[in-house]
Amino acid sequence: MLDKQKKTHLHKYDNSWYSPKANIIKRLFWYYTNIIFFNNAFFPINFIKVFLLRIFGAKIGKGLIIKPSVNIKYPWLLNIGNHVWIGEKVWIDNLVQVTIKDNVCISQGAYLLTGNHNYKKESFDLITGEIILEEGVWLGAKSIITPGVTCKSHAVLSALSLANKDLEPYSIYQGNPAVKIKERIIE
Repeated sequence: MLDKQKKTHLHKYDNSWYSPKANIIKRLFWYYTNIIFFNNAFFPINFIKVFLLRIFGAKIGKGLIIKPSVNIKYPWLLNIGNHVWIGEKVWIDNLVQVTIKDNVCISQGAYLLTGNHNYKKESFDLITGEIILEEGVWLGAKSIITPGVTCKSHAVLSALSLANKDLEPYSIYQGNPAVKIKERIIE
């Protein structure tokens, strides 16, 4: 029975349709800038990180706090609002646009993943989806957001939880996959 089923053939993988919207020189400069200034536990100077993100095309509001050891794939595909906190070891794997609105807290080790693979295709095709974190969202430590997810206003994703669908506003989610456990009431 298993011998007749189709199998994955990675040699057929072709993501030639995908473009990171920057030439190879810009991507190479960003690669080393990311290693030296962002994905580095020994570089805590925030205003230099904000300056560099803007130089590389990120749209950044005021009051961004970005901790050490953060990994950002492509800053030119990043839009960050006002008073956003990004904790240690956050990974923003933005193959496509990631929008982070005002007053969002992304806790330590959280992952924002805009790319995945289509396991239904023998060629294991790349699939992408934008991520939007609306105002007041809080992503708990080591939480994961998958491609195409919108976390609506003031939604909370608990630590170690995985969001693979949109999160409702003012709601708290937990688990893998995350399910709504209660309303978020702000006093």
